[in-house]
Amino acid sequence: MGEQPIFTTRAHVFQIDPSTKKNWMPASKQAVTVSYFYDSTRNSYRIISVDGAKVIINSTITPNMTFTKTSQKFGQWADSRANTVFGLGFSSEQQLTKFAEKFQEVKEAAKLARDKSQEKIETSSNHSQESGCETPSSTQASSVNGTDDEKASHGPAEAHLKSENEKLKLALTQSASNVKKWEIELQTLRESNARLTAALQESAASVDQWKKQFSICRDENDRLRNKIEELEEQCNEINKEKERNAQLSKRLEALESEIQEKERELKDLRKQGEIIPQLMSECDFVTEKLEASERENQNLEDKVRSLRTDIEESKHRQRHLKMELKNFLEVLDGKIDDLHDFRRGLSKLGTEN
Repeated sequence: MGEQPIFTTRAHVFQIDPSTKKNWMPASKQAVTVSYFYDSTRNSYRIISVDGAKVIINSTITPNMTFTKTSQKFGQWADSRANTVFGLGFSSEQQLTKFAEKFQEVKEAAKLARDKSQEKIETSSNHSQESGCETPSSTQASSVNGTDDEKASHGPAEAHLKSENEKLKLALTQSASNVKKWEIELQTLRESNARLTAALQESAASVDQWKKQFSICRDENDRLRNKIEELEEQCNEINKEKERNAQLSKRLEALESEIQEKERELKDLRKQGEIIPQLMSECDFVTEKLEASERENQNLEDKVRSLRTDIEESKHRQRHLKMELKNFLEVLDGKIDDLHDFRRGLSKLGTEN
């Protein structure tokens, strides 16, 4: 009733393999809550972790325990009472550091509590030893010296013993009342356990019923999923049909516009058909002109051919005249050279004479 949580974290819980004492066995399938509890009635500290309805850690911390960090995210401690070694795997190094610091604080607090309890035990034992020593001495004195004065002198010791006896009786009465309280609490716990067992059985029956309902719902869900898939396929087909209809509508609009264009062209052709006779007469007139032009063109071509022949003949005559002129010029050059030679000869003769 007086136990309260003082620190809580989450971690994966492991226990050492009892056969090999080396390998770790997982005690939880996933990260669970791990808490430090303080019992004010017993002045003790515990580490408790529960996975569902199963208690996987119930370790009372003593001053002799040591929490060891074996990696950045894993730590362990040995519990001699449970005859096992617990291991915790954390998600971060910071969580491991906080848990280790809290373990050290709780360990120091447990040590202080143990020291205080030992002091109380030593104090009570010293009081009992003192009272035990005084009683035989007083009886020995009374047996040896049986005078009234000596008996009167030992009166305060007997009064002290009576007060101690009364205290012991009171303590026994309180312990008996505490035993009755504990018996009542034990009975209450048994009744609570019976109620929890009945509730657990009811919950187990409810779980079976829920499992059946879950199976039915799962089958119904599968059937609905298949139906949804069929409907989705039908919707896809409908969407495809809509797309095809849209394409056909666009094609139909395009054809209608083409038909309208063709109708306008047909009207234009009909209008043009009305002036076809006039165009035919004009075409005949143009054809006659064209024929006359072709005849004139033929005559002109004949003239051009005759002129070309004349030009060729004139070119031939010009080439012939050029050849003759060239020969004449060559002969003339030769004659001019002879005249120059003759003139130089005459000049020479004139100078000599």
